[in-house]
Amino acid sequence: MTLLYLLGIVLLCIAAHQLFRVHELSRSLKAEHEYQPTESDNRMMGKLLLGFFFAFMVFCVWQMVKYADKSLPKSAAEHGDAIDALMNWNLVIITIVFVITNLVLFYFGYKYYGRKDGKAEYIAHNNKLEMLWTIIPAIVLAGIIIFGLKYWNDIMSPTEDPTAIKIELYAKQFDWTARYPGKDNQFGIDDYKQIDGKNSVGLDTTDTKCYDDLIVKNEFHLPVGKEIVFTFRSRDIIHSAFMPHFRAQMNCVPGQITNFRFKTTITTEEMRKDPRVIKNLAEVNAIRRARGEDEVQFDYVLLCNKICGASHFNMQMKIVVESEKDYNAWLAKQAAFKAVAEKK
Repeated sequence: MTLLYLLGIVLLCIAAHQLFRVHELSRSLKAEHEYQPTESDNRMMGKLLLGFFFAFMVFCVWQMVKYADKSLPKSAAEHGDAIDALMNWNLVIITIVFVITNLVLFYFGYKYYGRKDGKAEYIAHNNKLEMLWTIIPAIVLAGIIIFGLKYWNDIMSPTEDPTAIKIELYAKQFDWTARYPGKDNQFGIDDYKQIDGKNSVGLDTTDTKCYDDLIVKNEFHLPVGKEIVFTFRSRDIIHSAFMPHFRAQMNCVPGQITNFRFKTTITTEEMRKDPRVIKNLAEVNAIRRARGEDEVQFDYVLLCNKICGASHFNMQMKIVVESEKDYNAWLAKQAAFKAVAEKK
């Protein structure tokens, strides 16, 4: 039986080979080769291109409608509304350009399909076209840059609020540490040479101003409605402090101090009641339940937005936004740097 099977396979291969030979001979008798597209083929491809354009646009609109609620909820910082407005205008401009350029591209494929004895016109240069696609993008980009710089200057200008809360975020592979000034509202100076097990953020222990500084791990708190002035440091490589719900991001650069400030507007508890947050969290928890995992609740979070190494994913820190009364009560429970160092 095995021999018969092998013989059958061999005969099948020979028959297939002969069929291909017959096909090649019949193709050589035709006036035109089948691999050369005809005018009818080109016309059909032009129609298909136009049909693909409309199908593709419908698909894009469907995606925008379906996943619109997957984006971030309303900004929890005062400056975030301006950032979102600028982002939305950018998306509008990009969408318009995207639709127009693709419409022209596919329409030209439909209108100027290959015709018998057709000849394309070669245009070496056209001043009007050059001016058109240079001046219009330049004007649009200038507008975007001008508004972007205005918002940036507003955000990065020194605060005029004497009661602003000062917080330092210290980055290292692979975690965050938050530092609050003590009763004097002044940070003690730092000295990287003094970094050790008792002094993980490298404070200068000869400077008495650092003794009352508060060193916080795992989570840090912010009072709602108050100006927050952040300073950022890094021990090892460039990290990026990213707080997406506050539309805030700033690089943490070794050997340098960078700054960012914003005013919080929505507490953690208030954001947990946002319909978009509730819906998305319900979907996440449904998946976690199916996997046998514990449910989670919404929290603001500090992330690292630079791929800083193997455990980059682990650089997260919880942020709690609460009333000023609750914030002061939490702050009063935190131990000063000197007490923590002596305890260690």
